[in-house]
Amino acid sequence: MRLFPKRQKIAVVEMHGTIGGSVKSPVFERILSGVRRDRRIKALVLDIDSPGGGVPTSGYLYRAVARIAEEKPVVASIRGVGASGAYLIACAAQRIVASPSAIVGSIGVISIRPVLQQLLEKLGVSVNVNKSGALKDMGAFWRDATPEESQKMQSLIDDSYADFVSVVAKARGMEESRVRELATGEVFWAPKAKEVGLIDEMGDLDRAIDLAAELSGAPRRPVFVGPRRGLRQRILGPFAESLVETVIDEAERRLWMSAFRY
Repeated sequence: MRLFPKRQKIAVVEMHGTIGGSVKSPVFERILSGVRRDRRIKALVLDIDSPGGGVPTSGYLYRAVARIAEEKPVVASIRGVGASGAYLIACAAQRIVASPSAIVGSIGVISIRPVLQQLLEKLGVSVNVNKSGALKDMGAFWRDATPEESQKMQSLIDDSYADFVSVVAKARGMEESRVRELATGEVFWAPKAKEVGLIDEMGDLDRAIDLAAELSGAPRRPVFVGPRRGLRQRILGPFAESLVETVIDEAERRLWMSAFRY
């Protein structure tokens, strides 16, 4: 007999927005750590709507969710987009549920950097660099990459891609060769994603919560856990907050265009 069953609950954590942008590693690591330590929380539902983001942040949050999955049932619910790094995080769950109209996949790695050499030359701007090693300014925007730098960058991408494929293969019970056939960077509508084995079933957030209750044996008592709203959000209100966050996310995206991204 369970004592105080009403005190048991299911945590629902929203991951909406770019990984590394709206979904910031330090904030969500604290949230997930709290979920893991709270004995009253018997299961976790990840409410995902994200196109992915930076490799380091996605990998870090994947491991944070995986630690919870070692102790409690975890269900990932993809409501809109669960692509790239967001799909990687979803793979830490024991079950993945997606809305029929959700977009899933984009398994792969990309590195993009602007090259402004010609623009700087037209503006009469030159860049003087002192560095300790030949590769210290690899990825610099003021010049083209050298053949060695391109090779090094591709090697890093290949290593990250191999890790991604390995995670998906283990999570979905597939051979890595099969995952590589799907890991072309393309996305799938949820029905196709289910057909090829990237998700378990189609359904909404309520279905994911029901499933978490079934797996944990806990009462269907969801509690929504998320970042604390700062003073700016409280003052500006929902509409202005959304506008400001959109501008900030776009600025962060442009600043980190040269970073590795899932």
